[in-house]
Amino acid sequence: MISVLIPTKNEEQDLPACLASVCWSDDVHVYDSGSTDMTAAIATSAGAHFVERPFTSVREVFGGNEAEHKNWALENIPFKYDWVMHLDADERVTPELAANMKHAVLSPGDRVAFRIRRRDFCGECWLKHVVASPFAIRLFRPNKMRYERLINPVSIPNGPVGELAGYLDHYAFSKGVTHWLSKHNSYSSLEAREIAQNRGTNQRFSLRQALFAHDPNRRRFNQKGLFYRMPARPLVKFLLLYVGKRGFLDGSAGFTYAVLQSFYEYMIVLKTQELTQGVRDQAHANQVTTQAVR
Repeated sequence: MISVLIPTKNEEQDLPACLASVCWSDDVHVYDSGSTDMTAAIATSAGAHFVERPFTSVREVFGGNEAEHKNWALENIPFKYDWVMHLDADERVTPELAANMKHAVLSPGDRVAFRIRRRDFCGECWLKHVVASPFAIRLFRPNKMRYERLINPVSIPNGPVGELAGYLDHYAFSKGVTHWLSKHNSYSSLEAREIAQNRGTNQRFSLRQALFAHDPNRRRFNQKGLFYRMPARPLVKFLLLYVGKRGFLDGSAGFTYAVLQSFYEYMIVLKTQELTQGVRDQAHANQVTTQAVR
């Protein structure tokens, strides 16, 4: 009754437990981005469909555009069922959540998607407070869903959204801090590119939507756009997570997470400045060339 979509890139460590948590589905699709490890073998041996998107750059995460990558999957993968559960390889569907999802799709009413609470872990510690937003749309009708943004895309459902009880457990540090830093180094490059593109098109963001939009995903979209215009963002991010969200209640793990998120924000700031300066230098060079020709 529910198909499963799992995007992967070299996930031989985390994929087995992820697949085990959705063994109740007979239509699991592992959507790969050019893995060079045992990801494909693990997926097929577990009975999952292994899918690779053609003509994408394996040098960039998600082929350089996560929203486009996910939209391709929703449009091209032949899901068996009308409902799709999306999760990453480092996530696990808890039994309570699985039962609630099955019940929800039997009588969804007019809802086209469901919001699920994610439970993030650092080691064995549940980061109960420090995570900015634990809710995300992960169960939906694929023909009623699309994504926007190059990285960390916003879910845009075409219809009402419900909310489910139960947890989706997330082990972001399962491969260690070094891997987390490497992954977020790639993510920060795409975030900087997204910011530069938005500034180039003068995209406007609404404070009203950021504060009062009924849809949490729309609120997050506008909050992120406004946040990227804020000075001293890395410090603000740390204070927001560690003090505002009471991350200190998560102990040393909460402090570590807040510091890492602040460092991630600082990488975005530096890369955005670098891109902006590059555009200015190119514009100046073009101006000098034009004047020389005249």
